[in-house]
Amino acid sequence: MATPVEALDVARWQFGIVTVYHFIFVPLTIGLAPLVAIMQTIWTFTGKENWYRLTKFFGKLLLINFAIGVVTGIVQEFQFGMNWSEYSRFVGDVFGAPLAIEGLAAFFVESTFLGLWIFGWDRLPKKVHLACIWAVAIATNASAFFILAANSWMQHPVGAIFNEETGRAEMVDFGAVLTNNTLVAAYSHTVATSLLVAGTFVAGVAGWLLVRAARNSEKDLARTVYRPAALLGLATIVIAGAGVVVSGDYQGKLMYEQQPMKMSSAEALCEGENGADFSLLTIGDLSNSCEGVQHILTIPGVTSYLGTGDFDGYLPGVEDLQEQYAEQYGEGVDYRPNLALTYWSFRLMIGFAAGSAALALVGLWLLRRGRITDSKWFGRLCLVAIPMPFIAASFGWIFTETGRQPWVVAPNPTGVDLVWMLTADGLSTTVPVGEVLASLITFTVLYTVLAVVWFTLMRRYAANGVAPAAGATAATGSSDDPGAGDGPGDPGGTESQPLSFAY
Repeated sequence: MATPVEALDVARWQFGIVTVYHFIFVPLTIGLAPLVAIMQTIWTFTGKENWYRLTKFFGKLLLINFAIGVVTGIVQEFQFGMNWSEYSRFVGDVFGAPLAIEGLAAFFVESTFLGLWIFGWDRLPKKVHLACIWAVAIATNASAFFILAANSWMQHPVGAIFNEETGRAEMVDFGAVLTNNTLVAAYSHTVATSLLVAGTFVAGVAGWLLVRAARNSEKDLARTVYRPAALLGLATIVIAGAGVVVSGDYQGKLMYEQQPMKMSSAEALCEGENGADFSLLTIGDLSNSCEGVQHILTIPGVTSYLGTGDFDGYLPGVEDLQEQYAEQYGEGVDYRPNLALTYWSFRLMIGFAAGSAALALVGLWLLRRGRITDSKWFGRLCLVAIPMPFIAASFGWIFTETGRQPWVVAPNPTGVDLVWMLTADGLSTTVPVGEVLASLITFTVLYTVLAVVWFTLMRRYAANGVAPAAGATAATGSSDDPGAGDGPGDPGGTESQPLSFAY
């Protein structure tokens, strides 16, 4: 198919920018929803007001993030029918099913119960109101499952056949799509990563507020409100971090079976070898020719272990795989992804995730045995650590998607004949480059504005800290406490007010 290179490049840039912008908000929503549900559960069954205040506080931050995430995510699906109409025509029978379920079931459940949760504090019984936030948390993670089902099918197509008469992939086994081992690996890794992001966010915000309260002689506030929240976040980091490691190891081994080119490119492993070392630093051109590539700092045998479970296992190189793919799928195509981008995004993913580990180690030590701290440097560490797992998650997504190139639907090496598609072949043949460029510029500007709005709102409400206790509110006459109310779900004395940013 004759495809203008300019239109292809611009369309890829547009989809990449929109996806990365949107994915900034996704992991925090997936991970923070269950943490807010846990906070409200503790309040519901213990009656401790500090957990009520924390639920309101982090619930407000969750809603801001959710709202911006929805706005930035809507555009993505429209691109499939516009810039990538040939892709949609080819895979729509398979790809559309999980996305339809996500929109019609998971997202609607999520949105409905979120509305009930926002406005039901003084109208619903406490346990019914609690069930609403748990429904949101479950639906949010279900939404992620169905979206990843679609993406995992692109990474490893199953449950489909190629119809030679229509020239389309057609689904024959939806169960296989939903039980795809690529989906199992991707979903477990994504959920663990999202909990790591949310745990770091809760620990970072609560830790910074704890230090501020301690330095302002509000030690009771620091000890009874912010310390429990920080410990919840730190515990989440530890548990989620273990999940990230285990699921990442499984995913890496699976990728070497299904997409060896992606993993060899991530290591800049140009030639196949036994006992392949893990590269900490590689210099050279890192162009797709692999000329002049030198591994400077390495850990012996680790890459082979990550790929095969054996420190002396054999792994194919990029050049070997290029020859194999050319013979199997056709000459004249460079089947190697951008080595520099794949190599460095993989390392930046791991490197930035280390910020969460540092926060967990320091935080658990400083807050042990009922302690609080007024250490300035710990407060700064909390602020520095907050964005790190966000960045790590984004680089992980960049690695996953760019490492698949030049495929938009990667071939299944163990079956499903002819169900694959090169990215260039998925581009629309009717949308001119000028229109794609105009929409690219428009979306980039719009998303930049939304990112500024998101950061401003999150920073403002996070810096405000938890609302005053009900007793303090009554004593001062302040109406700033969004938790005050006399309904079934509210412990305060006046009717609860809707969250201010909702209007």
